[in-house]
Amino acid sequence: MQKRYQSYLYSSAGVIAVFFILVLANFVLGALSTRIDLTQGKLYTLSEGTRGVLAKLESPVKIRLYFTQGAEIPLGLKAFGRRVEDLLAEFRRAGNGKLLIEKLDPQPDSDAEDSAALDGVDAQVLPTGDRFYLGLAIGILDKRVAMPALSPEREALLEYDLARAIARATAKDKAVVGVMTPLPAFGMRAAPMMGMAQQDPWVFISELRRDFTVKRVANDVARIDDDIKVLLVMHPRGISDQTQYALDQFVMRGGKLIAFVDPYAYFDQLPSPMMQEAGGGTSSTLEKLFKAWSIGFDATKVVLDRQYASGAGQRMMPTVLTLGGAALDAEDVATSRIGVTLIPFAGAFTGKPAEGLSQSVLMKSSAFAALVDSSAATAQGDAALKDFSPTGTEYPLAIRLAGKFKTAFPEGRPPAPPKKDEKADKKAAKASSAKPAETPDAKGAPHLAASKEDNAVVLIADSDFLHDEAAVSIQDLFGQRIVIPSNGNIAFAQALVDQFAGDPALIRLRTRATAARPFTVIREMEARAQQAYLGKINALEGHLSQTQEKLQALQKAKSPGAGTILSAAQQAELDNFRRTAAETRRELKEVRKALRAESEALQFWTKVVNIAAIPLLVALAGLALALYRRRRVVAL
Repeated sequence: MQKRYQSYLYSSAGVIAVFFILVLANFVLGALSTRIDLTQGKLYTLSEGTRGVLAKLESPVKIRLYFTQGAEIPLGLKAFGRRVEDLLAEFRRAGNGKLLIEKLDPQPDSDAEDSAALDGVDAQVLPTGDRFYLGLAIGILDKRVAMPALSPEREALLEYDLARAIARATAKDKAVVGVMTPLPAFGMRAAPMMGMAQQDPWVFISELRRDFTVKRVANDVARIDDDIKVLLVMHPRGISDQTQYALDQFVMRGGKLIAFVDPYAYFDQLPSPMMQEAGGGTSSTLEKLFKAWSIGFDATKVVLDRQYASGAGQRMMPTVLTLGGAALDAEDVATSRIGVTLIPFAGAFTGKPAEGLSQSVLMKSSAFAALVDSSAATAQGDAALKDFSPTGTEYPLAIRLAGKFKTAFPEGRPPAPPKKDEKADKKAAKASSAKPAETPDAKGAPHLAASKEDNAVVLIADSDFLHDEAAVSIQDLFGQRIVIPSNGNIAFAQALVDQFAGDPALIRLRTRATAARPFTVIREMEARAQQAYLGKINALEGHLSQTQEKLQALQKAKSPGAGTILSAAQQAELDNFRRTAAETRRELKEVRKALRAESEALQFWTKVVNIAAIPLLVALAGLALALYRRRRVVAL
C-alpha cells in the first residue's frame, strides 16, 4: 500500500514538474522570439520579396484592419479573418518597428464604421442579408491605399496583395509605363474616306492609365526615355535593328521589358482594305534580342492544341486556346488566380536561355499539341485537325527570363539603313532642321555591353488576347458603358505590369500555400473518369452523325412516290443505331458508378485515417504502456 502511495506521489510530482518545465520553456522561447514554421507550404513564413519591401520603409506605415466580430459571421470567414491577422502580425515583426497594425470592429453606427467609409473599405453582404467588414487600409502621412474587401478566394495572393499595396502607398509618384505598338490600342480617329469609324482606346490601356502614367513610345524610337520604368512592346511588326538596339540598351540599363510578339495578329488593322478583309494575320518578332538570349521563336507557326481548343464540333478552333489549370503557373502571382485565359493564334518559344539567364514558364500548351503553319490558323472543325499529329511537347506560350543580360549588339549601335534616293535625303534634312530628332541624345549615350544587376523580361507569344473582342464584353446600360471581363486576359497583363512597375522585390514574390487541403488525388481520378465519359459521348455523337448521313443517302435513293415510309434497309439501320445507343448508355452508367465507387471509397478511408488514426495510436500506446507496467508489477 505504501509503495502504491509513493508511486502515485512520484507520478503526480513528475506531471507537475513537466508542466512547469513546458511553461518555462515556452516563456523563454517567446522572449527570444524563436519561431519555427512546421506547416506545409510555410504558411507563416514571409518570402524574401516581402521582407525586401518592408526593409525599405523609411517612415511609419499604419494598417487599419476592419474585421467584424459577431455570431452571424460564418465560421469559414472567421477563420480566414484570423489568418489575415496572423499574416499582418508577421508583417509587423518584419517591419522593424515601422509597421503599425490597428484592428477595428466596425459595428453598425459606430465610429469604426465611419472610419471604414473614410478609408474606402466597403461592407460586404452575406447570403442572409447581414453586413460585415473584412478589409484594410494602408496609410502613410496623407496617402491612403485601400483593400476594400479581402476574399478567401485570393488567399494564395494575400501576401503579394499586401506587399504591393504597401509599395504603392510608400511610392512618391506613379510609375511611368511606356507602350510601343503599331496597333490602334490608343484608339483611332474616324476616317470616313476609308470607311473607318472612330475607335476608343482598348480597355487594357484605359486600365493602365488608372494606376500608372502611360507614355506612348514611337515604333522607330532610337532611345527609350529614362523616366520609363516598364516598357510594353505590343506586336512589333517590321521593327528595325535601330529600335531593337534601343530596347536592348533599355534592358541593359535595368528597364523592365514586356514583349508581346505574334505569328498571326488577327486584329492587326492595316491601311489596305484587302488586308482588313483578310482579318489581319501579320507577324512580329524580336529576332536580334531573341538570338542573344538563345530563345527561338518561329514567326510562321502557331500552336494547335486539341486539349485546350475553343468551341466544339465543326466550330471548334484548336488554334484559339482556352487556357486554365495546368496550363498556367500556379506559383507565380501573375497567373495563379486569373482563372481562364483566351489566347488566339499564339506562337511558341523554344530553346534554352543563354548563360546567366533562367527561365520560368508562365503559360504553356498541353502535350496534345503541335506547331502548324500560320496560313491555316483560322481553320475550324475537321479541317483544322486534318493531318494533325501531336508532338507530345508542352510548348511555352509565355515565359519570364531573369538574370544578367548581355547585349545583342556587341559592336555597338547598328548602322542606319541606306537612304533610297536623294529626295529622301532632302526630306530627312528638312525634317531635322524643322524640329530636333531623338537620335542626337541616343548617339551620345554610352553603349552598355551587359546589365550591371539582375533584371527580368517577360515574353508572350500573342498580342490578340489584349484586344477588347478577346478580353472583355462591353455593354450599354442606360447610356453607361459597362465593361465586363470575359476572362483573365487583362488581369494577367495587369499583374505583369504591377510586378515590374512596383518595388523590384515584388518580382520575387510567389503565391502562398492555403490552409485548405483539397482532395487532389480524388479530383484527378474524377478528371480521368470524366475524360473517358466525354470520349464515349463523342463516340456516340459521331456514330449518330454517320447514321444520319446514311439515312439521308438512303432517303435520296428511295424511289419517287414512296412517301415517308422507311425501307427495310433504313429500318435496319435505325434498329442498329438504337441498339448501339442503348449499349453506350449502359457503358456510361457503369463509368459513372465506377467513378462514384472509387472516389467515395477513397474519401471514406481518407477520413477514417485522418480522424481515427491518431486516437487509435494513442489508445494502442496506452495499452502497451499498461501491459508493460503490469508485467513489471508482476515481476516485483
